[in-house]
Amino acid sequence: MTVEIGFLGPWQIKIDGQPVRLAGRRRVAVLTRLALDAGCPVGTRQLVADVWGQTSTATAGKQLHIVVSKLRDTLPPGLIATVPGGYLLDLPRDQVDAHRFTLLAGQARMARERRETGTADELFRRALALWRGRALAELTDPWAQIESRRLEEERLAVFEDHIELRLAAGDHHAVVTDLAPHVQAHPLREGPRAQLMLALYRTARPSEALAVYQEGRAAMVEELGLEPGARLRRLQHAILTRDSSLELVTPVQAGPIVPAELPPGTRSFTARHEEVDWLREALRHEGVAVVDGSGGVGKSALAVHVAHAMAGQFRDGVIYVNLNGATPGLQPLPVADALGHLLRSLGLDGSAVPAGLEEAIARYRSLTAASDLLVILDNALDADQVRPLIPAGAGCRTVVTSRYALTTLDHARHLHLAGLGDRDAVTLLARIAGPDRVQREPEAAAKIAALCDGFPLAIRVAGARLRARPDWSLSDLADRLADATRRLDTLQYDDLAVRASIAVSHRHLREEPSGHDAAHTLPLLGLLDTPTHTPAATAALAGWPESRAEAALERLRVARLLESVGRGRYRFHDLIRLYAREQAARELSEEERAGALRRGLHHYLATANTATQLVHPQVQEPYYGADQPGVALAGAREAREWTGAERDNLLAVTHQAAGSADPDTAIGLALGLHMPFNYRGWVTHLADVHLKAIELAARHGDWAGQAQAENYLAWAYRDQGRYEQAIDHLERAVTCWDKAGLPHRRMGSFNNLGIIHTMLGRFDLAHANLSRALDLAEEINEPYAVGAVLNNRAHLLYREGRFEEAIAQARVAVARWSGTLYGEGSSRATLARAFMHAGRLAEAADTYQVALTLLREAGYRIGYAVTAWWSGQTMHALGRHAEARRDWHDCFTTLLDARLLTRAEVDELRRQAVPEMPGPIRNML
Repeated sequence: MTVEIGFLGPWQIKIDGQPVRLAGRRRVAVLTRLALDAGCPVGTRQLVADVWGQTSTATAGKQLHIVVSKLRDTLPPGLIATVPGGYLLDLPRDQVDAHRFTLLAGQARMARERRETGTADELFRRALALWRGRALAELTDPWAQIESRRLEEERLAVFEDHIELRLAAGDHHAVVTDLAPHVQAHPLREGPRAQLMLALYRTARPSEALAVYQEGRAAMVEELGLEPGARLRRLQHAILTRDSSLELVTPVQAGPIVPAELPPGTRSFTARHEEVDWLREALRHEGVAVVDGSGGVGKSALAVHVAHAMAGQFRDGVIYVNLNGATPGLQPLPVADALGHLLRSLGLDGSAVPAGLEEAIARYRSLTAASDLLVILDNALDADQVRPLIPAGAGCRTVVTSRYALTTLDHARHLHLAGLGDRDAVTLLARIAGPDRVQREPEAAAKIAALCDGFPLAIRVAGARLRARPDWSLSDLADRLADATRRLDTLQYDDLAVRASIAVSHRHLREEPSGHDAAHTLPLLGLLDTPTHTPAATAALAGWPESRAEAALERLRVARLLESVGRGRYRFHDLIRLYAREQAARELSEEERAGALRRGLHHYLATANTATQLVHPQVQEPYYGADQPGVALAGAREAREWTGAERDNLLAVTHQAAGSADPDTAIGLALGLHMPFNYRGWVTHLADVHLKAIELAARHGDWAGQAQAENYLAWAYRDQGRYEQAIDHLERAVTCWDKAGLPHRRMGSFNNLGIIHTMLGRFDLAHANLSRALDLAEEINEPYAVGAVLNNRAHLLYREGRFEEAIAQARVAVARWSGTLYGEGSSRATLARAFMHAGRLAEAADTYQVALTLLREAGYRIGYAVTAWWSGQTMHALGRHAEARRDWHDCFTTLLDARLLTRAEVDELRRQAVPEMPGPIRNML
């Protein structure tokens, strides 16, 4: 069966030439969205976002499945295929009118470049004949409106290209008739207005041509406040002076063939739709467009792809120069050599090319002053190399690609190119290695794309290796890439190599005096397993002042070896991280590596210890000191902010330390994270960390370290609801404290045992353990510890139904904890719970509000969330429903901000009349 889909006008679908009716806007929208990417997968999330938009609900995915099922009932079998993560319209692109239009237009432009005027004219006419009205007219969704405008812009460009061809062929009489209504409909488009002026002049109607100019000028001044552009002004002057250049040039009179120097486009070019549109738009309006990004990210491929598509719009041709700014094994092209290339492309022979640099620059500007030329300056080193090579003419356009942003270039628009998304990366792999192989092993294909970090160069190497080894499965290659020690070796094939691409930027830094610190820093950063790098941590690694480290990081960012992910925070791409690790092993001695790593880990140990003392001053001095000063945190708020910003880095260095030969650092980090993480509600993230610390402490006979780690692991298990395991570890902690000769430290373990037995309803055991904890706290005369035990005993008492005793005990705890935001806030929340269970709801409500204020000021987010939840329950019981919703909202928002609930979970809770208790706080008193 032959299926044809059309939306360049009223929507239609034909099967074997017969129209087929689709019922329902969403069926039309889904099929259209798939048709726009015919032959390529479209993700389920993308379809839901585009078609369901802001009305999207939790059932949108199911609705999409139903819509696809209904479409399959109507369409031929297999036309809509299910692929990993989405759907694919398995239809040749030329059977969708929009794609056929693009194909025909491209063929027409290529025929024009080959001087095949008749063929080009026929192809242009066929392309334009596909239009039957406004594209996607029936669809009003934002994505459809964007596509409609894009397609309309393409139609106008093709129409105007066709007019240009017809003018060159002497068809000016007919052009006037076709072009006049077009200019009237689009009064601000200068290109067609210039074409109409020229056509009128050639039909001996110069006064009308000048009137067209004046009409355009009036429209532009009125609507834009701008005078016409240089092209229109030059044309007006030429008409007034009857410039002979306006006459039709016959083939005999024609000058030399215009340059057409573009290298072949990449046949596997994939996705980049937004970037392509951006570059095309930039070239319509700006003189210079700069595309920057890391090596191997696809800058050259994008520039060449767009240049091929737009080459026909530049009557004086296209010149391409590779400036070798980051070419392995080659030095950057000197400006004089690049100018020589440009001048020869413009028709000067060897002896006519000026020998002096300034003279050559002047000659180049003179030759391009009145040109309509596209210049591609690929692989530039810096702005100094590019600046003399930009053509002078207002009708000229320049595309520059570089690893550097080149922000000092005047009047340039800038695009930073990042790696491909997961879906596009898999599509690129399929185009190179073969779609059948990818379809057979979709999970392995996704793994390869992820290990290539979205870098097109890396994916091209992977695809080339697969294509060269048909006996390999995708899983074979994925397993090779998964080995980080040889991934860069695997990503090397023939003349393609990821390592060499990265090494060029590193070499440039070594060669530049201002880049020496950055070059030295790169391998040092490879020593730390942190997801991001900060100036403070880098300063510790290098043994430098923080300002010097920050300058080195910024220099690496400029060289595209790091990327910025927020103020004072930088990140590697995975492949560059592997290169940095390789360089660390090659460039640094074992002693240098060990010293730098210890400095980096101790930077985090010192700052975690400081954060612990600031957020919870009642904690005893840390057992494990640090060699580094760490960050000078000014107070509890700054400590909490630092913990939030560095969470992932702290977890990473703690895991890394556990695998090092330094058990004290590993144990110290594990213990140092507990209190700062507890305030944020992240204790459960530390279970694996504490388990490893227990193993290390036991292996090295560190009884005190093991005891504290056992205690903290039990805390994490308690919050996860793993009560029996928590009890086992607390009992081990008691034994370890005895072996460490610190029996008074058993107090915390007995206290936690009392909490867990309370939650399990084992009230006798709870009383026994809390009594032991209280005896030890009073023995060492520690008021804060006494307050903690009394606070927990109040929870036990109201659960036993001894409400008045619970209230009295909670009041004593408040008195003992008075003056500490965390303690007083927690004990007042306990008092409010006792009031609530006693049925004294008004007193409970007032007490909860005081507790919430204190806990908010303390920054104890998880305690605040628990208290806000119970306050909401109390307000609801009192019939104060607005206040209840407010408190529940605060609870959910706090848990969302702490990344303990997702947005979807919060939305579901908010839809409930009386929300159920959120999972992250169900196991807390």
